[in-house]
Amino acid sequence: MSETDPHIHVEQQVMRAGAAYRNLIVSMLGRAPDAPGVVTTGCGLRVPYAMTSPRPESVTCLACREHARREHLRFADQVERLGRMPGAPFTGDQAAEAARWARDIAERFSG
Repeated sequence: MSETDPHIHVEQQVMRAGAAYRNLIVSMLGRAPDAPGVVTTGCGLRVPYAMTSPRPESVTCLACREHARREHLRFADQVERLGRMPGAPFTGDQAAEAARWARDIAERFSG
């Protein structure tokens, strides 16, 4: 962990970061998990949790931006594939909407 790193990073598991994911856990378990003090980032550094953000506009580390972009594109592809499978827990329209959302976020990370 570098005390002099001025950049804002993304968590390595960017699809599990942010308030939406925490709210999902709360709705399933009825309690909020503790936020970690230090996390591993998309660029491989370990930084204080407070120095991370899931919002593309806030992330200043270029390696983390590229990591987040790849992860969102990978998620979009996975959701589209799952949406086409028989017995999928969501409709094809829901899969397409989720894929559009992920690709939009990926585009924001690349800009």
